[in-house]
Amino acid sequence: MKKLLLAAVLGLALLPQAWAQSTTPTANDGFRITGRIKGLKDTTCVLAHYFGATQYITKDTARVDGVGNMVFEGKKTLPEGLFIVVTPKNRYIEFLITDDQQFSFETDTADVIKNMKVSGSKENELFYGYQQQLGKLSEEAQALNVERKMRNDAVSTAMVNKKMSDLQKQATEYRSQFLKENSGSFAVKLLKATAEPEVPPAPKLANGRPDSLWVFNYFKGHFWDDFDFADERFVRTPILQRKIERYIKELTVQVPDSLIKEADFMVNKALAGKSKEVKYYTIYYITSQYEQPKVMGTDGLFVHMFEKYYKTGVMTVSDSSTLKSIGERVATLKPNLVGKILVAPVISDTLRRPIAFQNIKADYTIVFFYSPTCGHCRDSAPKLKKFVDDYKGKGVEVVAIAIDQSPEDWKKFIKEFKLGNAINGYDYTYRTDYRHQYDVWTTPTVYVLDKDKKIIARKLPAEQVEDFMLFHKRQEGAKKTAATTAKASVKK
Repeated sequence: MKKLLLAAVLGLALLPQAWAQSTTPTANDGFRITGRIKGLKDTTCVLAHYFGATQYITKDTARVDGVGNMVFEGKKTLPEGLFIVVTPKNRYIEFLITDDQQFSFETDTADVIKNMKVSGSKENELFYGYQQQLGKLSEEAQALNVERKMRNDAVSTAMVNKKMSDLQKQATEYRSQFLKENSGSFAVKLLKATAEPEVPPAPKLANGRPDSLWVFNYFKGHFWDDFDFADERFVRTPILQRKIERYIKELTVQVPDSLIKEADFMVNKALAGKSKEVKYYTIYYITSQYEQPKVMGTDGLFVHMFEKYYKTGVMTVSDSSTLKSIGERVATLKPNLVGKILVAPVISDTLRRPIAFQNIKADYTIVFFYSPTCGHCRDSAPKLKKFVDDYKGKGVEVVAIAIDQSPEDWKKFIKEFKLGNAINGYDYTYRTDYRHQYDVWTTPTVYVLDKDKKIIARKLPAEQVEDFMLFHKRQEGAKKTAATTAKASVKK
């Protein structure tokens, strides 16, 4: 099986040229963060900032003495954002780094948040003060739950429910007051950005039930209300990545047209915010997710992102030579996307007679690109034979094309796996570049075509071809039934 190496370097290659510069502080005041963590001793801790939700970038290390003391310091000011102090066993403590970079903290491994005391950083005092207050209310709620289990008579239950309702009201009022009194702080920005949109009561449908579609549309329409695209600090938090991930993968239908529309929507918000870092990250992250997407057929978004933002220079990258190679991959991918007509391969049969691909008549044409010596291809061959034999004469044709090795190896493969019922093809001229013309970077590579030779699926495992074809048939049947019903209704 030949491996696609491009995916391994894509994330690095699509990073902007200015990234290192934009995250490098320019001030010379430096930073000094002193800390004491009770329960930690004789070890090393790391100070780092988030880069999205799944990576962090180290900025300093500190040796912890016998009583938990440590000092992080440097001559250059840290880039602002959400930082973590990584302790042994990958446990971490979060801090907000803004313009107050000379501060101290003290806590205990027994309960980091509850025992946290910060001095010299207003943002972190707010950050932990908020968590501690809600923690107290949470402890009271847990105590009430214990009480509810121990005393479950009607009077006690009503009393506990009343206390729980009061606690919820206190939490809501505290949050509202906190946000109001500390508006403009980074702590508040983080809290608001992570909160879910508050959806008002939905209008009722004719059947009296709430309109769930209205609820969804309202939620999606207000999803970005409290996120500041102008604030570059969000790149150095998990929040931007998580919000992009949820919006594009959970709140958007996974078809190219919808994905492209919503991706452009997010990029336009980033462009309007005028933060280069937010713009870079938004474009980079969306693009990186759809070169090898989990949902088949959505790599059209990858092509769109490259052509609209990278190729035009809206997004600059760190390695122009790698950008060129990715551009070549996009050129290969574009004509082979789901929805495109597959370019007819120039092939001949075992007697060297040309095969007129466009003249193959079938409701479904399965194109199986393989290498006769490929282990995965050989493993798939028995399944392929069964599929070929089961559907021969039933509106399904399988075109099995050997992309390399000698004609003798190809014929031996056909004979060994008894693939005589398939349409077996080979390019005796050796002119076809299957990698770049048909995006065959791994073997086997399978395409499923409809009666017009339009690609309806690509890169399917051989064992999933039948299930997909039957699913597609059911879908098409349902569409025809719906169309017929609609026409009948119009006539009435």
